[in-house]
Amino acid sequence: MRKKHHHKKKSSFTKKWSAKLHLWFGLSVGLIVFIVSLSGTIYVFKDEIQNQLRKDVLYVKAETIKQKPIPIEVLKEKITLELNEKGPLTSVEIPLDKNKSYEFLYYEKDKKAWNYFDEVKINKLVYVNPYNGEILDVYNEKYDIFPILKSIHWSLLLKTDWGKYVVGIPVVLFIIMLITGIILWWPKNKKARQGRFSFDWKNVKTWKRKNYDLHNVLGFYVSFIALVISLSGIYFSYPWVKNIFNFTLSGSLEVSKEKSMQSPDSLMAKNNSVFDLTAQEARKLYPTYSSFRMPLNGKNKKGKELKNIPVTVYGQDGRFAVRSQLFFDKYSGKLLMNRSHQQLNTAEKYANANYDIHTGSYFGIFGKIIWFIAGLICTSLPVTGFLIWLGKKKKKGIRKT
Repeated sequence: MRKKHHHKKKSSFTKKWSAKLHLWFGLSVGLIVFIVSLSGTIYVFKDEIQNQLRKDVLYVKAETIKQKPIPIEVLKEKITLELNEKGPLTSVEIPLDKNKSYEFLYYEKDKKAWNYFDEVKINKLVYVNPYNGEILDVYNEKYDIFPILKSIHWSLLLKTDWGKYVVGIPVVLFIIMLITGIILWWPKNKKARQGRFSFDWKNVKTWKRKNYDLHNVLGFYVSFIALVISLSGIYFSYPWVKNIFNFTLSGSLEVSKEKSMQSPDSLMAKNNSVFDLTAQEARKLYPTYSSFRMPLNGKNKKGKELKNIPVTVYGQDGRFAVRSQLFFDKYSGKLLMNRSHQQLNTAEKYANANYDIHTGSYFGIFGKIIWFIAGLICTSLPVTGFLIWLGKKKKKGIRKT
């Protein structure tokens, strides 16, 4: 009587190529995925940590609070004289909470530099009591842990313009790895499915099996959140990704850009109280918002001359999703346009919310905790995956001998 030989069923074409792509991409970009995931995970609780460390300068002493703060132009001159920095003050963030200090920023970039430390010429945050003009503290953000972590996460400490692609390409490959990982995880039948959702280590003694389960089970649970994090990440890097989001959400490839508004009162002498007029109007229009930011040097982020004074008003502390935009004449301080959050279309609202979605802050503290755990798991995946490959390689080597 002949013995029946049980042959293993051959893997489907999809699973076969998924396994190859998962391995090849994992070995090629695993280290970058590890670095980007770890730096992003630590960055998640940046606001909570900084607010605790800087609580003494975030708020002013109750006895110093007056009915009206010192004019912004006066504060600006006082800071410039006391600190004697080379460049001009770039911007100021003003809280609507009267108990909080103003945040003045010095920021300048070197376009010719190739790395973070050379590119950022100056990045200093000055906390000021707006009622008596006292400089509460000055933080050199250039060498602070969180801006450095952000640069590692965004561009591996390389120049922002092209460093984002050094990170962006591995993230695209990581997205493919997540998809192929789900395909490889997907069980053939109900019986096989039972062992894919949890750890069953009662009879498991080898670390290799436990490592495999960690990669397999945790990888599945984190894959869907990791896809959201990754897609919102490459949204910043690639215009075509942004265009896909825009078209899906609003039927147009590009978000409508504001028309360049020239200040009509250019023939007038500049009003010295122009910044205070804009601040007063911002407080009046958005009394329930958190804070607003305005440029002080008359230039945008790219260093180009502004034709007006744009003021961004933020709805909540530590979030960017809800924000409105005001435009003022840079000579007279008259309001030229008020574009509230409610007036934005779906694609524009998503563009404002993308950062919050990427960091988890869009979903509050609960979202940050989930994102933090997901980040830790994503950080572990290249390590557990590499150990699986290493174990298989050694096993093949033993068989050959």
